[in-house]
Amino acid sequence: MSEINLVHRCIVQRTTRLSPSFLRIVLGGEGLDGFVTSGVGDEYLRIFFPEPGSTEPVLPAPSGDHGWEYPEGVTPSPMRTYTVRAWDETRRELTIDFVVHDGGVAAAWALRAKPGDVVGVNTPHPLYDAPDGIGWQLLVADATGLPAAARLVELAPPGVRTRVVLEVSDEADRAAIDVPAGIDLHLVLGGNGHGPSQLGAIVEAAALPDGPGYIWVAGEAKTTRAVRKLLRHEKALPNGAYKVMGYWTENAEQWRDRYESLPAASKQHLLDMWSDESRDADEIEDDYIAELERLGL
Repeated sequence: MSEINLVHRCIVQRTTRLSPSFLRIVLGGEGLDGFVTSGVGDEYLRIFFPEPGSTEPVLPAPSGDHGWEYPEGVTPSPMRTYTVRAWDETRRELTIDFVVHDGGVAAAWALRAKPGDVVGVNTPHPLYDAPDGIGWQLLVADATGLPAAARLVELAPPGVRTRVVLEVSDEADRAAIDVPAGIDLHLVLGGNGHGPSQLGAIVEAAALPDGPGYIWVAGEAKTTRAVRKLLRHEKALPNGAYKVMGYWTENAEQWRDRYESLPAASKQHLLDMWSDESRDADEIEDDYIAELERLGL
Protein backbone atom coordinates (compact mmCIF):
# COMPACT_ATOMS: atom_id res chain seq x y z
CA MET A 1 0.00 0.00 0.00
CA SER A 2 1.17 3.52 -0.73
CA GLU A 3 2.76 5.36 2.18
CA ILE A 4 1.10 8.57 0.95
CA ASN A 5 -2.31 9.39 2.34
CA LEU A 6 -4.33 10.91 -0.51
CA VAL A 7 -7.77 12.51 -0.24
CA HIS A 8 -10.11 11.83 -3.17
CA ARG A 9 -13.22 13.68 -4.32
CA CYS A 10 -15.85 11.04 -5.16
CA ILE A 11 -19.20 11.24 -6.93
CA VAL A 12 -22.13 8.97 -6.13
CA GLN A 13 -22.83 6.69 -9.11
CA ARG A 14 -25.74 4.63 -7.77
CA THR A 15 -27.42 3.50 -4.55
CA THR A 16 -29.05 0.16 -3.68
CA ARG A 17 -31.09 -0.77 -0.61
CA LEU A 18 -29.75 -4.19 0.37
CA SER A 19 -31.90 -4.88 3.43
CA PRO A 20 -33.77 -3.04 6.19
CA SER A 21 -30.48 -1.99 7.79
CA PHE A 22 -28.07 -1.68 4.85
CA LEU A 23 -27.71 0.75 1.97
CA ARG A 24 -25.00 0.30 -0.67
CA ILE A 25 -23.48 3.37 -2.30
CA VAL A 26 -21.08 3.14 -5.24
CA LEU A 27 -18.67 6.05 -5.67
CA GLY A 28 -16.75 6.96 -8.80
CA GLY A 29 -15.42 9.91 -10.76
CA GLU A 30 -12.04 11.20 -11.85
CA GLY A 31 -11.20 12.03 -8.25
CA LEU A 32 -10.59 8.33 -7.62
CA ASP A 33 -7.66 8.30 -10.03
CA GLY A 34 -4.68 7.26 -7.91
CA PHE A 35 -6.80 5.49 -5.29
CA VAL A 36 -4.69 2.72 -3.76
CA THR A 37 -6.25 -0.29 -2.07
CA SER A 38 -4.35 -2.47 0.38
CA GLY A 39 -6.19 -5.49 -0.99
CA VAL A 40 -7.08 -6.53 2.58
CA GLY A 41 -10.75 -7.22 3.28
CA ASP A 42 -11.25 -5.00 6.31
CA GLU A 43 -9.38 -1.93 5.10
CA TYR A 44 -10.97 1.24 6.43
CA LEU A 45 -11.03 4.85 5.35
CA ARG A 46 -12.50 8.18 6.39
CA ILE A 47 -15.43 9.65 4.50
CA PHE A 48 -15.68 13.45 4.44
CA PHE A 49 -19.30 14.62 4.19
CA PRO A 50 -20.74 17.98 3.12
CA GLU A 51 -22.16 20.18 5.83
CA PRO A 52 -25.98 20.16 5.92
CA GLY A 53 -27.21 22.50 3.20
CA SER A 54 -23.98 22.18 1.21
CA THR A 55 -23.30 20.01 -1.84
CA GLU A 56 -19.50 19.82 -1.50
CA PRO A 57 -17.36 18.66 1.42
CA VAL A 58 -14.35 20.77 2.36
CA LEU A 59 -11.48 18.38 1.73
CA PRO A 60 -8.14 18.55 3.54
CA ALA A 61 -4.70 18.25 2.04
CA PRO A 62 -2.50 15.21 2.79
CA SER A 63 0.02 15.74 5.58
CA GLY A 64 2.62 13.14 6.46
CA ASP A 65 2.17 9.45 5.74
CA HIS A 66 -1.38 8.99 7.02
CA GLY A 67 -2.60 12.39 8.16
CA TRP A 68 -4.16 15.47 6.64
CA GLU A 69 -4.61 19.15 7.45
CA TYR A 70 -6.97 22.00 6.70
CA PRO A 71 -5.87 25.58 5.97
CA GLU A 72 -6.01 27.86 8.98
CA GLY A 73 -9.48 29.21 9.62
CA VAL A 74 -11.26 26.48 7.61
CA THR A 75 -13.90 24.43 9.43
CA PRO A 76 -13.25 20.69 8.84
CA SER A 77 -15.96 18.67 7.14
CA PRO A 78 -17.87 16.08 9.18
CA MET A 79 -15.95 12.82 8.97
CA ARG A 80 -16.74 9.19 9.80
CA THR A 81 -14.86 5.88 9.45
CA TYR A 82 -16.12 3.11 7.13
CA THR A 83 -14.75 -0.11 5.68
CA VAL A 84 -14.39 -0.69 1.96
CA ARG A 85 -16.94 -3.21 0.70
CA ALA A 86 -15.40 -3.43 -2.78
CA TRP A 87 -12.94 -1.72 -5.07
CA ASP A 88 -13.32 -2.23 -8.84
CA GLU A 89 -9.97 -1.35 -10.36
CA THR A 90 -11.26 -1.55 -13.94
CA ARG A 91 -14.29 0.69 -13.44
CA ARG A 92 -12.53 2.80 -10.76
CA GLU A 93 -15.53 2.39 -8.48
CA LEU A 94 -15.51 2.26 -4.69
CA THR A 95 -18.39 0.55 -2.86
CA ILE A 96 -19.37 1.38 0.72
CA ASP A 97 -22.19 -0.37 2.61
CA PHE A 98 -23.83 1.89 5.19
CA VAL A 99 -25.76 0.76 8.26
CA VAL A 100 -28.70 3.17 8.14
CA HIS A 101 -30.60 4.30 11.21
CA ASP A 102 -32.20 7.41 12.63
CA GLY A 103 -29.73 10.18 13.40
CA GLY A 104 -26.04 10.48 12.68
CA VAL A 105 -24.17 12.41 10.01
CA ALA A 106 -23.29 9.40 7.83
CA ALA A 107 -26.66 7.64 7.95
CA ALA A 108 -28.54 10.87 7.26
CA TRP A 109 -26.35 11.57 4.23
CA ALA A 110 -26.62 8.00 2.93
CA LEU A 111 -30.41 7.97 3.14
CA ARG A 112 -30.59 11.14 1.01
CA ALA A 113 -27.73 10.25 -1.36
CA LYS A 114 -28.38 10.31 -5.10
CA PRO A 115 -26.21 10.12 -8.23
CA GLY A 116 -24.08 13.25 -8.53
CA ASP A 117 -23.67 13.83 -4.79
CA VAL A 118 -20.09 14.36 -3.59
CA VAL A 119 -18.02 13.09 -0.67
CA GLY A 120 -14.33 12.70 -0.03
CA VAL A 121 -12.34 9.61 1.03
CA ASN A 122 -8.75 9.04 2.04
CA THR A 123 -6.33 6.19 1.38
CA PRO A 124 -7.54 3.03 3.17
CA HIS A 125 -5.63 1.16 5.85
CA PRO A 126 -6.01 -2.56 6.75
CA LEU A 127 -6.27 -4.24 10.16
CA TYR A 128 -6.78 -7.97 9.40
CA ASP A 129 -3.38 -9.59 9.73
CA ALA A 130 -3.65 -13.37 9.90
CA PRO A 131 -0.37 -15.25 10.23
CA ASP A 132 0.78 -17.47 7.40
CA GLY A 133 -0.25 -21.09 7.49
CA ILE A 134 -3.61 -20.84 9.25
CA GLY A 135 -6.11 -23.62 8.62
CA TRP A 136 -9.24 -21.86 9.91
CA GLN A 137 -10.63 -18.46 10.80
CA LEU A 138 -13.58 -17.25 12.87
CA LEU A 139 -15.14 -13.91 11.88
CA VAL A 140 -17.56 -12.40 14.42
CA ALA A 141 -19.19 -8.99 14.06
CA ASP A 142 -22.26 -6.90 14.65
CA ALA A 143 -23.93 -4.99 11.81
CA THR A 144 -21.15 -2.39 11.56
CA GLY A 145 -18.61 -5.13 10.86
CA LEU A 146 -20.78 -7.06 8.40
CA PRO A 147 -19.41 -5.38 5.23
CA ALA A 148 -15.82 -6.05 6.27
CA ALA A 149 -16.63 -9.64 7.22
CA ALA A 150 -18.30 -10.19 3.87
CA ARG A 151 -15.23 -8.96 2.00
CA LEU A 152 -12.87 -10.96 4.21
CA VAL A 153 -14.84 -14.06 3.26
CA GLU A 154 -14.47 -13.22 -0.43
CA LEU A 155 -10.72 -12.73 -0.02
CA ALA A 156 -10.12 -15.70 2.30
CA PRO A 157 -6.90 -17.59 1.57
CA PRO A 158 -7.49 -20.79 -0.41
CA GLY A 159 -8.05 -23.82 1.78
CA VAL A 160 -8.81 -21.85 4.95
CA ARG A 161 -11.97 -23.03 6.70
CA THR A 162 -14.08 -19.94 7.51
CA ARG A 163 -16.92 -19.59 10.01
CA VAL A 164 -18.86 -16.30 10.19
CA VAL A 165 -21.21 -15.26 13.00
CA LEU A 166 -23.02 -11.94 12.54
CA GLU A 167 -25.22 -10.13 15.05
CA VAL A 168 -27.89 -8.16 13.17
CA SER A 169 -31.11 -6.33 14.00
CA ASP A 170 -33.35 -8.04 11.45
CA GLU A 171 -33.35 -11.52 9.92
CA ALA A 172 -33.85 -9.82 6.55
CA ASP A 173 -30.33 -8.37 6.85
CA ARG A 174 -29.09 -11.74 5.59
CA ALA A 175 -29.64 -10.20 2.15
CA ALA A 176 -26.73 -7.84 2.84
CA ILE A 177 -24.18 -10.67 2.80
CA ASP A 178 -23.71 -13.17 0.00
CA VAL A 179 -21.11 -15.76 0.97
CA PRO A 180 -19.54 -18.35 -1.31
CA ALA A 181 -20.49 -22.02 -1.06
CA GLY A 182 -18.79 -23.83 1.79
CA ILE A 183 -18.76 -20.87 4.18
CA ASP A 184 -20.32 -21.59 7.59
CA LEU A 185 -22.58 -18.54 8.16
CA HIS A 186 -24.76 -17.92 11.22
CA LEU A 187 -26.95 -14.90 12.00
CA VAL A 188 -27.87 -13.91 15.55
CA LEU A 189 -30.57 -11.31 16.27
CA GLY A 190 -29.87 -8.62 18.86
CA GLY A 191 -27.33 -6.01 19.93
CA ASN A 192 -26.63 -3.10 17.59
CA GLY A 193 -27.90 -0.54 20.07
CA HIS A 194 -31.25 -2.29 20.48
CA GLY A 195 -30.21 -4.54 23.35
CA PRO A 196 -27.19 -6.23 24.94
CA SER A 197 -24.66 -7.57 22.46
CA GLN A 198 -24.02 -11.31 22.35
CA LEU A 199 -20.60 -11.06 20.68
CA GLY A 200 -18.74 -11.92 23.88
CA ALA A 201 -20.87 -14.99 24.53
CA ILE A 202 -20.50 -16.08 20.89
CA VAL A 203 -16.71 -15.95 21.04
CA GLU A 204 -16.54 -17.58 24.49
CA ALA A 205 -18.74 -20.48 23.38
CA ALA A 206 -17.02 -21.03 20.03
CA ALA A 207 -15.48 -24.46 19.57
CA LEU A 208 -12.17 -23.67 17.92
CA PRO A 209 -10.71 -26.21 15.47
CA ASP A 210 -7.32 -27.77 16.09
CA GLY A 211 -4.27 -26.26 14.50
CA PRO A 212 -3.28 -22.65 13.80
CA GLY A 213 -6.16 -20.25 13.19
CA TYR A 214 -7.24 -16.64 13.45
CA ILE A 215 -10.13 -14.85 15.20
CA TRP A 216 -11.39 -11.49 13.91
CA VAL A 217 -14.02 -9.56 15.90
CA ALA A 218 -15.62 -6.16 15.21
CA GLY A 219 -18.39 -4.38 17.07
CA GLU A 220 -19.24 -1.89 19.80
CA ALA A 221 -16.17 -0.60 21.66
CA LYS A 222 -16.89 -1.72 25.22
CA THR A 223 -18.16 -5.08 23.97
CA THR A 224 -14.99 -5.68 21.98
CA ARG A 225 -12.80 -4.65 24.91
CA ALA A 226 -14.33 -7.51 26.88
CA VAL A 227 -13.82 -9.89 23.92
CA ARG A 228 -10.18 -8.89 23.64
CA LYS A 229 -9.68 -9.52 27.38
CA LEU A 230 -11.29 -12.94 26.96
CA LEU A 231 -9.00 -13.94 24.09
CA ARG A 232 -5.79 -12.45 25.42
CA HIS A 233 -6.03 -13.16 29.14
CA GLU A 234 -8.62 -15.89 29.75
CA LYS A 235 -8.03 -18.04 26.66
CA ALA A 236 -4.37 -16.90 26.54
CA LEU A 237 -4.18 -16.87 22.75
CA PRO A 238 -0.78 -15.83 21.41
CA ASN A 239 -0.20 -12.37 19.96
CA GLY A 240 -1.16 -12.33 16.29
CA ALA A 241 -3.81 -15.06 16.64
CA TYR A 242 -6.65 -12.52 16.85
CA LYS A 243 -7.71 -9.01 15.90
CA VAL A 244 -10.43 -7.25 17.90
CA MET A 245 -11.71 -3.82 16.86
CA GLY A 246 -14.20 -1.36 18.30
CA TYR A 247 -16.13 -0.04 15.29
CA TRP A 248 -18.52 2.20 17.19
CA THR A 249 -19.33 3.47 20.68
CA GLU A 250 -22.74 3.20 22.28
CA ASN A 251 -23.91 6.60 23.56
CA ALA A 252 -21.06 8.15 21.59
CA GLU A 253 -22.10 11.74 22.26
CA GLN A 254 -21.92 11.22 26.03
CA TRP A 255 -18.58 9.45 25.59
CA ARG A 256 -17.19 12.39 23.62
CA ASP A 257 -18.45 14.83 26.25
CA ARG A 258 -16.68 12.86 29.01
CA TYR A 259 -13.51 12.69 26.93
CA GLU A 260 -13.53 16.41 26.18
CA SER A 261 -14.01 17.18 29.88
CA LEU A 262 -10.78 15.36 30.79
CA PRO A 263 -7.80 17.48 31.86
CA ALA A 264 -5.40 18.19 29.01
CA ALA A 265 -2.72 16.13 30.75
CA SER A 266 -4.96 13.05 30.80
CA LYS A 267 -5.72 13.34 27.10
CA GLN A 268 -2.07 13.82 26.27
CA HIS A 269 -1.15 10.79 28.38
CA LEU A 270 -3.57 8.62 26.39
CA LEU A 271 -1.93 9.78 23.15
CA ASP A 272 1.61 9.37 24.45
CA MET A 273 1.02 5.77 25.49
CA TRP A 274 1.12 4.71 21.82
CA SER A 275 4.44 6.42 21.10
CA ASP A 276 6.57 4.07 23.21
CA GLU A 277 8.23 2.00 20.49
CA SER A 278 10.14 -0.07 23.04
CA ARG A 279 6.96 -1.83 24.22
CA ASP A 280 4.84 -4.57 22.70
CA ALA A 281 1.70 -3.13 21.07
CA ASP A 282 -0.57 -5.60 22.89
CA GLU A 283 0.90 -4.59 26.25
CA ILE A 284 0.33 -0.95 25.39
CA GLU A 285 -3.26 -1.69 24.45
CA ASP A 286 -3.78 -3.47 27.80
CA ASP A 287 -2.61 -0.36 29.63
CA TYR A 288 -4.53 1.98 27.33
CA ILE A 289 -7.81 0.14 27.93
CA ALA A 290 -7.16 0.06 31.68
CA GLU A 291 -6.58 3.82 31.64
CA LEU A 292 -9.78 4.44 29.66
CA GLU A 293 -11.73 2.40 32.19
CA ARG A 294 -10.08 4.23 35.09
CA LEU A 295 -11.19 7.51 33.52
CA GLY A 296 -14.75 6.25 33.10
CA LEU A 297 -14.44 5.88 29.34
